[in-house]
Formats: sequence, C-alpha cells, structure tokens
Amino acid sequence: MTHAIGQATFALIRMLERIPLALILLLARVAIGLTFYMSGLTKIDGLALKPATFFLFEEEYKVPFLPPVMAAYLATAAELTLPWFLWLGLGARLAALALLGMTAVIQTFVYPGAYATHGLWAVALLLIIRFGPGALSIDHVLRSNAEAGGVFADDKQPDRE
Repeated sequence: MTHAIGQATFALIRMLERIPLALILLLARVAIGLTFYMSGLTKIDGLALKPATFFLFEEEYKVPFLPPVMAAYLATAAELTLPWFLWLGLGARLAALALLGMTAVIQTFVYPGAYATHGLWAVALLLIIRFGPGALSIDHVLRSNAEAGGVFADDKQPDRE
C-alpha cells in the first residue's frame, strides 16, 4: 500500500512539473498587471486625476520623498502604463522591476500592515524579473531573433563578422 501511495505521489509530482512555465508567467503578468491597472483606473476621471486622488496622496499615502501632487501623477501614470508592458511582454522585466519598487514604497510608507498582499505582488513580480515574461511574449520573440543573430553568443564562441 505504501509503495502504491509513493508511486501515485511521484506520478502527480511529474504531472505538476509539466505545467508550462510560460503559462505560469502569463498568469503572473496578467494578474499583477490587472491589480495595478485597476488601481490606476480608480484615480482618474476621463484623462484627468480625480480630486480624491490628490486628497489620498496628501492625507493618506504621504510618500515622504515626493510632493503629493507629483506622487499622485507618477503613481497613476505607472499604474496605467506599466501593466501594458507586462501584458505584451515587452520590456516586462523592467516594468516588473518598477512595479516591485512601487510595491516596496507602498509596503514601507503607505500600508505597512498589508504585507501579505504586497508579498503576493512581490512574488508575481519577482517571477517575471527572474524568468522574464515567458514564451508567450514579445520579449521572447525579440530575444529569439537576437540569439539567432548571435547577439547573445557565449564568450567561448569566436567573434562573428
């Protein structure tokens, strides 16, 4: 009986290990992108920031190293633009790095008690930073073309002319 349980366990593990990393990274990109984008949408009315957005940055968010108005504009711009880079998988590592920085600021200065939420955001962003956006991305196509052209050639290979 123990042998059968062990075999079933290993069979399940092998099956789970076959989940494509590209799908995991796509889910991470979509989910964290939506988190930030939806937050950005709550801050605007048409093409303008809502008065409530300025109030939040003056009274609640209080980032210590930026004036509230500048912080409101910068945060909203980041929340509305960087998710597109994640979703397209274009410059995704840099977009994820910027959003990880934003997450660190939010965790440290704005909502220090929300470490569980921010920890989940950080995990998704760190996956993208570490592994890139995956095979289902523009970055992957660009890198594949660059590698085919020898741009990322190993140091061991002779120079191509």
